[in-house]
Amino acid sequence: MLQMCVMFCLLSIVFSQSNYTSFKKGRNITIHSSQLVCSLPGPQGSAGNPGAPGSPGTMGPMGSPGKDGLDGKDGEKGERGARGEQGRPGNPGKPGMKGRDGFIGKAGPRGRKGLRGPPGVAGKGGGKGEVGDMGEEGAPGGCNCGNNAARSAFSVAMTKSYPKERLPIRFSRILLNEGDHYNASSGKFLCAIPGVYYFTYDITLANKHLAIGLVQNGQYKIKTFDANTGNHDVASGSTVLHLQKSDQVWLQIFYAEQNGLFFDPFWTDSTFTGFLIYADQDYLNEADRKANADTG
Repeated sequence: MLQMCVMFCLLSIVFSQSNYTSFKKGRNITIHSSQLVCSLPGPQGSAGNPGAPGSPGTMGPMGSPGKDGLDGKDGEKGERGARGEQGRPGNPGKPGMKGRDGFIGKAGPRGRKGLRGPPGVAGKGGGKGEVGDMGEEGAPGGCNCGNNAARSAFSVAMTKSYPKERLPIRFSRILLNEGDHYNASSGKFLCAIPGVYYFTYDITLANKHLAIGLVQNGQYKIKTFDANTGNHDVASGSTVLHLQKSDQVWLQIFYAEQNGLFFDPFWTDSTFTGFLIYADQDYLNEADRKANADTG
C-alpha cells in the first residue's frame, strides 16, 4: 500500500512540472522538493463520545398476524352453578309397543233389558203339510177381460201440401183415433199407455224432394229421403219404439226446401199410423188391481 502511494506522488510531480512548463512558455519556475508532501493515513484515533439520541421515527406498517400460540392448560374445576329455569316440554314420543292383554276382569252387574232387535232371517220352509178342508166359496172377482184398458191406435191423413220444415206435420184428417191419443191440432201422438208401439208412414211427393223423419221427444228415430224424378212418388218408413207415459211422437221435414209432401183429394193420400203392440206388465198389473178394487 505504501509503495502505491509513493508512486502516485512521483507521477503527480512529473505531470505537474510538464503541464506548468508548457503553459508558461518563456518563464522558469523552481519547485522545491519540500513543497511536495504525500498524505499517508495515520494511526486510528480513539472512539469519540456517543452523540445525542435522535428523534423517534414514524410508525411503520402493521406486520402480518403471528401464528397461534400453544393452548394453555385447563383451568381448575369451578363451583357448581345455580339451577336454571325449566325448559319447554319436548315433542310427544312415538307410541310404544302394544302391551300384552290383561287378565279378564270380573263380570259386572247385570244391565237393564235392551230394546227389541229387528226380526232375524227367515228359516227354511218346513215340509209340505196335509191338505186342509175346502173353504167356503168366495164372491165373484172383477174381470179385465182381454186388457181392454190397454188400447191405443191412430191413423191420420194429410189435407194440405208442402208443410213447413222442422215443425210437426199436422195430419188433420182422422181415420182412427182409439183412445184419443193423437192430437190433430199439434200433429203429435201423446203416449198414455207405456209399452211397445209400431209406427209407419206413407207420404206422396211431387215437384220437390222429400226429407222426412220420425221424431220422439225432439230426437230423430228414423229419416227418409226420396228424390223427385219429375213424377209422383211415395216415401215410406216404419219402426218399433218403446214409449213411456207422456212421450210424444210426430213427423217433420228435417231439411230446408225438401218438403215435397203432396196432397190430392181425388188421387192420392199421405198417411201416418201408429198402434200399441203390448203394454208394460207393470201397467197391466196396476190396471187389474184397480179393476178388481172397483168391482169389490
